Amino acid sequence: MGSRAAGRLEPVPAAAAPGRATFLELFFDLVYVFALTRISARAFEDLTQDPGREHGWGTITGSGKTLLLLLALWAVWQGTAWTTSRYDPYRVPLQTVVITALVCSMVMGVAIPRAFSQTALMFAVAYVIAQVTRPVILSVALGPHPYRRLKVRMAVIYAVSGVLWIGGAMLSTNAQVVLWSVALGFEYLAARCGWPVPGLGRSTISKWEIAGEHLAERYQQFFLVALGETILVAGFSYSKGPYEKGHAWAFALALATSIMLWRIYVQRAGRILGEAVMKARHPANIGRSAADTHLVMVIGLACTAIGYELIIEAPLERIPGSWLAMVLGGPALFLAGRARLEYEVFARVSPSRWIALTVLVVSSVPLLHLPGVLATALGALVLAAVAVADARRAHGAPPEAATPPF
Repeated sequence: MGSRAAGRLEPVPAAAAPGRATFLELFFDLVYVFALTRISARAFEDLTQDPGREHGWGTITGSGKTLLLLLALWAVWQGTAWTTSRYDPYRVPLQTVVITALVCSMVMGVAIPRAFSQTALMFAVAYVIAQVTRPVILSVALGPHPYRRLKVRMAVIYAVSGVLWIGGAMLSTNAQVVLWSVALGFEYLAARCGWPVPGLGRSTISKWEIAGEHLAERYQQFFLVALGETILVAGFSYSKGPYEKGHAWAFALALATSIMLWRIYVQRAGRILGEAVMKARHPANIGRSAADTHLVMVIGLACTAIGYELIIEAPLERIPGSWLAMVLGGPALFLAGRARLEYEVFARVSPSRWIALTVLVVSSVPLLHLPGVLATALGALVLAAVAVADARRAHGAPPEAATPPF
């Protein structure tokens, strides 16, 4: 490792880059198991602490604030994953970037439950440090390399948005939400436009070099982290008791749902995402598209986990619309993201995806008048039907090769 750590940092050619994630990257992912459980806990508290808010504006704004925190977590994880997919992750500068992001993500996770009150500044400072230090460290390590200009532009963008993050943390909740939303939108738009800075230019993503196989594996691993979080939430919720029949059924259906989510994801498209990225004419383009796709699926998994906790606590009661939005909206978001992933890998979408989405949407109205455990059962059955349809299509046929449309 000593020889690899010496010398100036250079982007790793895609053909020479390792496909496997390092132990440090997997260690980094473990922090997100904790952080995602804090997201679920915050949303659960917001949906249950005040019965009068079940159908009101407060529930919508509370969900929006929780989503904002999840997007910030995702931004740190994704920026780190892209960095380790473009440079040798065994080099000291890269390991410094990952460790810094790990610590900051842990602090953000701790701050999540009260991120819009007592711990706002803690969350904001941790986020800004994670985002600013990454391009600063890389710009120093790259020396005169042409990519250094990109890192300088990124550092400028994050420094500007950092003012909004930290400034917002010192204001009232409404102003904080506005400034944080503007900051996150500004960063997202800057990334889409090639990090433009007056006097320093901008870049074109199609020219970026990435280790496509490594990046695809990182998305797969984050999906597993989010899926593992659904298992944790179901287990923690059921372990609190009581262990009556309705609660047992809700727990069993939660486990079945998680298994179906895994099965649908890995049924070919999720398994060979790396192959699709490598085959694409511009791997960075499909890499960015896959990032958005996995974000949708991860949001779906987070909603599903929240639904587990809500239904396991009150399986036989009629549930409000906000609860049903988590129970059925989670699987629906996952299926929407999974349909897009299928298009990214195979340039098509199976009809079972749209049929399943339609069933989930149409059935939401009558389920408002039935016990919550039935909504969980319907979600599990719909996902099982999609999994069976995928298995039937693949049965007896040779493994389908990736044909990305990019």
